[in-house]
Amino acid sequence: MNRLSTSWGAFTLTRHPEDPRDPLRAWDASDEYLLGHLAETGTDLSGTVAVLGDRWGALVTALQTAGPGALVQITDSYLGGRATRTNLARAGAAPDAVRLLTTQDPPPERIDVLLVRVPKSLALLEDQLHRLAPALHEGTVIVGTGMVKEIHTSTLKLFERILGPTRTSLAVKKARLIHTTPDPAAAPGPNPWPYRYDLPADTPAPGLPGRTVANHAGVFCADRLDIGTRFLLAHLPRDIGRARVADLGCGNGVVGLAVALAEPEAELVFTDESYQAVASAEENFRAHAGEGRTAGFHVGDGLADLEPGSLDLVLNNPPFHSHQATTDRTARRMFADARRALRPGGELWVVGNRHLGYHVTLRRVFGNSELVASDPKFVILRAVRRP
Repeated sequence: MNRLSTSWGAFTLTRHPEDPRDPLRAWDASDEYLLGHLAETGTDLSGTVAVLGDRWGALVTALQTAGPGALVQITDSYLGGRATRTNLARAGAAPDAVRLLTTQDPPPERIDVLLVRVPKSLALLEDQLHRLAPALHEGTVIVGTGMVKEIHTSTLKLFERILGPTRTSLAVKKARLIHTTPDPAAAPGPNPWPYRYDLPADTPAPGLPGRTVANHAGVFCADRLDIGTRFLLAHLPRDIGRARVADLGCGNGVVGLAVALAEPEAELVFTDESYQAVASAEENFRAHAGEGRTAGFHVGDGLADLEPGSLDLVLNNPPFHSHQATTDRTARRMFADARRALRPGGELWVVGNRHLGYHVTLRRVFGNSELVASDPKFVILRAVRRP
């Protein structure tokens, strides 16, 4: 059962979107460990409590009745935010019980308790600790949590360098806590994010080589052009005219930008569930697509916000991880979203590792799948929306 028992009550929690077949829980032992620690130590929660990286809202759902303080959640995930709202409503929380912020929003001015669910991306942690540090004070309680396999020496060094002296707890159920004492004299240096680099000269897409692209922290492969994207760029459809094109799971938007540069009449839509990703894509499009060129930018649940039959082409490099879990669930949902959003005759182009077997899933969803290109590691597949 997806039911979390805490000192403040028991809560039924779900991920978003809800799927009774999904074996993954909306909380884990690290959430339990942190909540148990706060209760056992009687941590004062009467001030501003900021919760960073609360993946599906388990922490704020449990804490919304724990004290009179102002509770704030900070997340990069649209899906995580949706799950949080659902879980809070199921728990009977008042609409204003938790202030929901994204990683792109200004952080609270003062934080009395900072709780950190260690993210998969060390870069995102670095960026957010830099952003939150000015709101901390000598009395701020800082506690991080994560599974043992998620907490590395580099993780602890970030806490220590940016915030202050740091130590870890003993492991419980393969989870650990991170305890940091804020140091007002800490001098962590400037925040290195967003990071910018020049696309290499051999980037296989007209107009892209040498252009500087911005990457906000947490974006996949933020310091270089990843090899899957490079392979897709070499085999993009050409001469598409006035097609309406979606870069689904856009990351920093390089794929959609390549289409915009090569196809001056195409209409682009960039969508991702990461606020950091869409911010990167929008910055890169504005910088390079040309004056007066417009596009749509959507942080959301895939293509769910687009009208059925409103797209001519969808380009997709789907993730196959959900935090630490390997799963094709996201890809399956993306493919189904694409089929709904495509007009009859519209096409989905997918790049993926050969071993993932996306051709089987595409045949189930679209009734067809064609190999466009392959190399020893990747395949590019094309599926057509039949009438």
